[in-house]
Amino acid sequence: MDLGTASTTPPTSRAPEEEPGVAAAVGDDRAAAASADDPVTIATPPAKRSLARRMIAIAAVWIGVLLLGGGFALDRTLVRLVQDNFDEQLEYVQTALIASAEIDMDGEVRLYRSLGDQRFLEPNSGVYWQISGEGHEPFPSRSLWDRSLEVEGDHIDNDPHFYDSDQFRGEPLRMVERTVILPDSDTRWTFTVASARDELDFQISRIRSILVWSFAALGIGLMTLAVLQSWYGLSPLRRVRNAIQAMRSEGTNRITEPLPLEVEPLVEEINALLAHSEQQAEEARMHAGNLAHALKTPLTVLTNAATAHDPKLAELVFRETKTMQRHVEHHLARARAVGRRASGHARAEVWPSAESVLRAVTRIYEETRFDLDGNRAAAVCVERQDLDEILGNLIENAAKYGGGSVFVTIDANRDARECEIWIEDDGVGIPEGERARIFDRGARLDTGKPGTGLGLSIVRDVAEIYGGSVALDASEDLGGLLVKLRLPRAS
Repeated sequence: MDLGTASTTPPTSRAPEEEPGVAAAVGDDRAAAASADDPVTIATPPAKRSLARRMIAIAAVWIGVLLLGGGFALDRTLVRLVQDNFDEQLEYVQTALIASAEIDMDGEVRLYRSLGDQRFLEPNSGVYWQISGEGHEPFPSRSLWDRSLEVEGDHIDNDPHFYDSDQFRGEPLRMVERTVILPDSDTRWTFTVASARDELDFQISRIRSILVWSFAALGIGLMTLAVLQSWYGLSPLRRVRNAIQAMRSEGTNRITEPLPLEVEPLVEEINALLAHSEQQAEEARMHAGNLAHALKTPLTVLTNAATAHDPKLAELVFRETKTMQRHVEHHLARARAVGRRASGHARAEVWPSAESVLRAVTRIYEETRFDLDGNRAAAVCVERQDLDEILGNLIENAAKYGGGSVFVTIDANRDARECEIWIEDDGVGIPEGERARIFDRGARLDTGKPGTGLGLSIVRDVAEIYGGSVALDASEDLGGLLVKLRLPRAS
């Protein structure tokens, strides 16, 4: 890890450096809790579901429920209206029958005038009346011929009582009864009027036939409308699919076709994802090129030394392979950080990470005094391993280039939106004019100590991946270098 302050020896300035042992030591403190051989679970993709089918199914269910409910209610209403009209005609005849009835000298009921409907005079015409009284022979209409109406005489109907009857085989009847006491008589006379239900049933059947065909046509029309609406309403999604296919086949890199407002957020997210993927691909190409360029010089040195049979070949191999290892570690650290950031919402507590790093660095720099202060509950949106990598680089460099004291403050500004971590030492520090250049890969101001100059570059790259930053300043308390690390605060 390479992020340092000043040496106790009097170099004019220095650059942060790092030895690989610190990161390994920090990892040892937490390695017991993790296993590299955890089984990988491959999720089974869910069954394919169609939005159009789902919308059509929901529409079909509701259309069916509404049509059935509405059809049933309308059927009951219309049938009741037809039947009430039929009953009104029977009641009208019954009222006329009562008005025409009188008691003769023998105490029997008679009609002093005939009813106007000629069907009462025609045998088996389908329209009948009958007057019945207890202890008297029934007085029927001529249309009954040799038959009589069976009335429900076990009760008294002061008001018209309507009901259906099947007493005549093959001729269902609609009947109305009413009990009346005529003048000059103590007998309760039951006036019954009956009519065949053929016409009533025909009207009801015709109404129901019209309802069935009408509601069937309405249902087919509504279902056709639902299918067309689903097809047309989901057409923007098909256009998005075609645009994505065009990106694969024609090489376009964005969806630019104008789409409805409801689909625009989806298209914007897809375009943002494409831009993010392009950025990651470009970063991967750039870092692959940087890594290749960084490894090219050590390989050239080794090749030339081997070709010239340089007697210091072993020393060159050790030094250059160490340089190549640091370059590889730098790029691997950055790649790991990018992968972890993309995997989900990262969160790590700063205090335990700083304590773990200090325990590791203390083993290497036993004579250095370390102080840790600040907010114990501070947490940042960074993976714990990457936070250890960042703090390890900064704290080790402070110990390496400081004068024997390192002060770490967690969450130095609690009112800020970001969590600010200060690492201070009592070394010589870095001149203000060199602080920007020191972040370049391989930049070193103090060549008197071993290192590759990659520590600050690792810290800056990993911090920026998570949306943070790192800056250098002068320490007012210790007089050396002050490193201000800012990371996104976690809730």
